[in-house]
Amino acid sequence: MNLEKKIKSGISEALKSQFGLEDQTETIQLQPTKKEFEGALTFVSFPYTSKTKKAPEQIGETIGKFLKDNLEEVADFNVVKGFLNLVISDKTWLSIFSNSVLSEDFAVLPSNGKRVMVEYSSPNTNKPLHLGHLRNNFLGYSVSEILKASGYDVVKANLINDRGIHICKSMLAYQLWGNGETPQSSGLKGDHLAGKYYVLFDKEYKKEIDVLKGQGVEEEEAKKQAPLMKQAQELLLKWEEGDKEIVALWEKMNGWVYDGFNATYKTIGVTFDKFYYESNTYLLGKNIVEEGLAKKVFFKKPDGSVWVDLTSDGLDEKLLLRGDGTSVYITQDLGTADLKFQEYKAEKSVYVVGNEQDYHFNVLKLILKKLGKSYADGVYHLSYGMVDLPSGKMKSREGTVVDADDLVKEMLETAEARTKELGKIEGFSEEDLQALYKKLGLGALKYFLLKVDPKKRMLFNPEESIEFQGHTGPFIQYTYARISAILRKAKQLEVDYNKETFSSLGNLHPSEREGIVLMTKFPEKIQEAARNYAPSEIAQYIFDLAKAYNHFYGEVAIFSEENKAALSFRIAFSFAVAKIINRGMQLLGIEVPEKM
Repeated sequence: MNLEKKIKSGISEALKSQFGLEDQTETIQLQPTKKEFEGALTFVSFPYTSKTKKAPEQIGETIGKFLKDNLEEVADFNVVKGFLNLVISDKTWLSIFSNSVLSEDFAVLPSNGKRVMVEYSSPNTNKPLHLGHLRNNFLGYSVSEILKASGYDVVKANLINDRGIHICKSMLAYQLWGNGETPQSSGLKGDHLAGKYYVLFDKEYKKEIDVLKGQGVEEEEAKKQAPLMKQAQELLLKWEEGDKEIVALWEKMNGWVYDGFNATYKTIGVTFDKFYYESNTYLLGKNIVEEGLAKKVFFKKPDGSVWVDLTSDGLDEKLLLRGDGTSVYITQDLGTADLKFQEYKAEKSVYVVGNEQDYHFNVLKLILKKLGKSYADGVYHLSYGMVDLPSGKMKSREGTVVDADDLVKEMLETAEARTKELGKIEGFSEEDLQALYKKLGLGALKYFLLKVDPKKRMLFNPEESIEFQGHTGPFIQYTYARISAILRKAKQLEVDYNKETFSSLGNLHPSEREGIVLMTKFPEKIQEAARNYAPSEIAQYIFDLAKAYNHFYGEVAIFSEENKAALSFRIAFSFAVAKIINRGMQLLGIEVPEKM
């Protein structure tokens, strides 16, 4: 029986023997004791005043005394108004640590038999990945790992936006000004090469708009009339008609971009199980439109366009198919949602997409519900805030985006400079050093982007993220490396730290008790983070654990300890903290170094 169950059972027994109440186990609520009071678990007595006809303080005192006399787990108690704070015995914490925290299967949660698909990244093939994509990729990957750890069968998906007017802009600019340039001849990654022509298109397009405005044409009309825009739209029509030359150019440039994306994905350590391509899915929704018309969920306007009326749901009328029969984004997403379900039968489908698409996903889910799709309730938009830099907002068209590859390179260089400043690189081979800089640089970047609640807009400060002190990835990595050094020394000294060697230990140091209490919460933290799709909860937990360990390290002697049971326990304690830090950081997609 776990601790909370045993305490609840004891409280129920106290209510029965002291106040004559029948079994109350199901109604009893326990919560963590507030930090300003002594104790680990708190029982709130207010709900039982009417049943017992006693004051809350009296109920607390009576139950506290009963538990202290009858449960070996309860060492002491204190009552603050109607709150009974229970102090758990060191013997109990030691037993929980030995039999639960140290066990092989600690925080390994069983399969729940459910499948979830997490779709993230979803880049356009007209430009490289940028800082906003990094938050998206790290969120998607981490949420997938957390869901896996909580018992789900997870499919990591990437829907690549590989068609449309944006892609045609890059293609047209390359046709006009590319002169046969390739990634090999230019020395540029393929995604950067395509992005170069996207920026070039925008630059020349703006010039044409300015010329037309100078001739007295209104800006909106000038945007439509500009020759480059007309040529790009012509290119899109040719692509849709299957023009061989245009399709060949499209395949060539997209091929370059995929090579570039894959190199970035490999560097940043994210993976996918399934790729979907918009060019294969953009027509799928037309079948759904026919189904909606047949069910009278959708309606046609005189121009032949198809709509759904969502006004009764507080939204508006939504276009699903243009009068000329061409689809819009929502059409494609309806078709792709159906395809995903047919292929994987996932009970949940999580879309990691920025919060500017909140309306779009509300509409998608609502339409699927109106169509009676069984999977509609499983659609979840993991809506995240934009990432700003100290210098301001990013715009890809103008080439002012913070490029993902450049930022990662900068982070690795900063990690190298900081490590050299601290002068802690003796005994490392050059290969080991490069691996260390990568772990630190990427760890700093990922942790900083993941520690913030996904829903919040955030400011990314590269300098702050790589500090070795404070709420950062490197601080946690440094703590892990410190423990690894302790464990190596323990091995050299042949310190035995299995639970039999410290089972006779007496009292715990407060910092040891605090560490054990924190460690026991790891399984529930995984479940909470999965329930809320929030890697930030794991990030905060691992930071709290690292901080608690450093407090222990500063307060308690390890190797100068003469009591063998205490020394053995402290090494086991360090081992358990390191194991949880490593596992927690893995859930964030972050590697931890054995040496720093």
